[in-house]
Amino acid sequence: MKKSFWGILIGLATLLSCRSDDDSLQKIDQIFNLYIKDASGKDLLNPIEIGSYTGVTLNDELADNDIANVAFNRKTLDNSIYYIEYIAGARRELYDDSDPENKMYRSEIQVSLTKKTSETTTAPVDIDTLEIFYRINPSVFEVSKVYYNKVLKFSKVPNEPNVVTIIK
Repeated sequence: MKKSFWGILIGLATLLSCRSDDDSLQKIDQIFNLYIKDASGKDLLNPIEIGSYTGVTLNDELADNDIANVAFNRKTLDNSIYYIEYIAGARRELYDDSDPENKMYRSEIQVSLTKKTSETTTAPVDIDTLEIFYRINPSVFEVSKVYYNKVLKFSKVPNEPNVVTIIK
């Protein structure tokens, strides 16, 4: 009887120690959607449209190798608007650690865009830069700011989706 009592007591103590405390979980918010449009609002990421960027590649500029492709997904909304979903993959370097409880990291990505000018021809490749800043503290790891060609295009708004729109 004493053995089963101690066994049950140890089992209960183990279960109680494994409970989770939602306040101690870190929120991860690193995904953002990148839309590229022209001045009139035309979607420039439609892979079959003439005048759109049919070829898109992302290369990690902070990687150890010169060619370090960064994975992304080209997705479409129900209304046939295309966008690039960036989840992660580029190297992050520490940018600011002056406040140990609120550090900043950055990634730098080269964006190569190939525009379809006719059914058989393409324009020279556009090479742009995408710079992503992340904020990390005990409660959150999130995209904080996004620069495209050194111009601020996104600043994080709490509880809002991370949407970056580029006008080319």
